[in-house]
Amino acid sequence: MLTAKLIDNIWATRKTPLLNGYKLMLVEVIGGGKNDGQRLVAVDTISSGIGDRVLVTLGSSARRMVEDDSIPVDAAIVGIIDEDCEF
Repeated sequence: MLTAKLIDNIWATRKTPLLNGYKLMLVEVIGGGKNDGQRLVAVDTISSGIGDRVLVTLGSSARRMVEDDSIPVDAAIVGIIDEDCEF
C-alpha cells in the first residue's frame, strides 16, 4: 500500500468497456520512500478529490476493490488520509 496525493483527473476517450463507470485519477506517491514522486493512474473507489492525500493499493488487492478480477485495474484508491500519526 502506498500514500499518495491526487494530482488530476484522467479522461480516456477510448478505453475497455470494463472500465466504464470508474473514475480514473492521476496520483503522485509521497511518504519518503524509494517511489517518492512516481505518478500512477488509479481507479477512485471512494470519491476522493484533487489535492487529497490518499491510500493506494496495487495489484490483485486493487482488483478486489472493483469486485471483479476480470477488470484491468492495477492501482485503486482505498482511503483518504485525514492526518498523519507518529509512532
